[in-house]
Parts: sequence; C-alpha cells; structure tokens
Amino acid sequence: MQTDPSALVRNVNDLVEGLKSGDRRAIARLISLVEDGAPQASAVLREVYPLTGHASTVGLTGAPGAGKSTIIDGLVKRMRAADMSVGVIACDPTSPFSGGALLGDRVRMQEHALDEKVFIRSMATRGHLGGLSLAAPEAMRVLEAGGSQVVVVETVGVGQSEVEVARQADTTIVVLAPGMGDAVQAAKAGILEVADIFCVNKSDKEGTKSVARDLRGMLELGHGRDVDWTPPIIVTSATSDTGLDELWDAIRSHEQHLRSEGRLEARRRERLGFEIREIVGERMKQALDQAAGDAFEKVTDEVLERKIDPYTAAAELLERFGLGSVSP
Repeated sequence: MQTDPSALVRNVNDLVEGLKSGDRRAIARLISLVEDGAPQASAVLREVYPLTGHASTVGLTGAPGAGKSTIIDGLVKRMRAADMSVGVIACDPTSPFSGGALLGDRVRMQEHALDEKVFIRSMATRGHLGGLSLAAPEAMRVLEAGGSQVVVVETVGVGQSEVEVARQADTTIVVLAPGMGDAVQAAKAGILEVADIFCVNKSDKEGTKSVARDLRGMLELGHGRDVDWTPPIIVTSATSDTGLDELWDAIRSHEQHLRSEGRLEARRRERLGFEIREIVGERMKQALDQAAGDAFEKVTDEVLERKIDPYTAAAELLERFGLGSVSP
C-alpha cells in the first residue's frame, strides 16, 4: 500500500507548526524522521531550513573516555546560566543488537532532563566512520529551528575521520586526557589540526602538564585551520567543575572572533558547499545504480577482461548521463 505524498507533507507541516511553538514532541518526531531516513525527510529539511541560521554550533571530539559528556554537562549549566536555550546531539556508538544508540550520554546528562530550555538527543552512528550520524546535520537544524540558541554536537571518538565534526560546527573543541595516548600520535592522526580550542581534561591525573606542553609545542610548528586564531589550551577537570568557566569563555571568545570580518559567514559557506557536493555525489550514485543497469555490468566485465581501464569505463557511464565532458 502506497502512502499519499500529500498526506506526508501535511504531517510534516503539522510537526513544523508544533516545532515553531516549542512543542518538544514535534521536535523529537522531526529528528526521528530525518534519523530514520523516512520519505518525509527531504520535506522536513525544506520546511525547517528557512528557520535556521541564528544559532551558534559547538562540536566536541576526542577519544572515548576523555570526558566529553561530563564537559558538555558543565557547559550546558553555564549556557543556561546565561539564559540560553540549548540543544545537544550526542552521537553514540550503534548497539550491535538493536541498531540504536547506546544512550550513555543522555544518562550522564539527566540533570537537565526536566529543563524545557534544554533538548538532548542521542543518535546512533550506525557504523558511520566519521563519528557523526549521517543525519546529525539535519537534526542540528531541527533543534535550531525549534529555538535552540546554541547547538552542541558530540562525536563518539573513532579516530582520524572524526574531523567531520569540524565541518558541522562553528567552534570545534578537541578533548584530550592524560594517560590516553601520546598527544603527538594524536596529531599525526590528523585530529588536532581541526581544533579551534584544545581541552585537556582530567587534570587531577598525572601527565596533564606534559599533554598541554606537547600541544603547545605542536602549535608552535604551524597554525591550524584559522591563520588568525591560535587555539587556546584549557585544562579542566569536568568531574570537579574545574576550568569549565575558562572553557566557556574560550568558546565565546572564538565566536566573537568568527563574527568579526565575515569569518563566520565564510566558514558556514564552506560547510554548505561541502554538504551540497556530498548530496550531489550521493544522488548521482543512486541515479547510476537505478539507471545504468546492464550498462554498468557491461563496462565492469570489460574492465575485468582488461579491454578497457576503470577511468575509460567511468567516462562511458558519465557520457550516458550527459556528463562526458567531466574530466578527472
């Protein structure tokens, strides 16, 4: 039985009206639609997108166990003290049994559960290597459209591909902790170069000074993603609420830096350009799978038989789609 497309659109419109009035159930339902890849997902984005563009976005990334969730808990307290409404997307590893998020982050942030100005959502990565759920950017937009003035996103900490968080946030915080591996090795993995702020957490443990020292040494070797901004190194102990005032100050200082001389607009423009290219690439792959059919199998056989090379095969398929002038 096919679903009436107009009914799907009406359902989305009703939910968006609820979102505009601050209905938390409507916000949760809209996030579920984009997370599940429902037929209404594209309609959700069309309706929600014009309501976005005003919120600040903060991303936290770092190894599992570094204390990111506890840091976010402390930051949310400070954001609320500043009378800001907050949305949090915590990307948890996927449960191997249910396919859903393990919900560890939401458990650790229960103190904010009854605050109507705080919306916390755990999302499963579902095997996505970037540390973020594929639906996280859309979920962040839903939270922003629902009134969140700050949207915080946390990644699961899966290694080098965690740099994806930098594409989704205005300010990216890399969290490190002593005893969790050499900071220099982390730098070689490519994670540190995306940081706007470094946070060395668990300062009560031995080795904190050495991690901070290594970071300072690496910063002296060259600039990061912004030549006009030197990432500060903030030492914290989130469990004892130490250093989090300084971290919150650093976040606000970086936001002020971005809002000067058009830097924020430039960073968001780059982010949107990347997103559009990703969508185009995904749509083209889907079109290839649907339309190429036997032609794809034919050129694959020819490549296997060494009659043509993979580049020539790709050129033939692009020609079929009217993109023959595209060169590698």
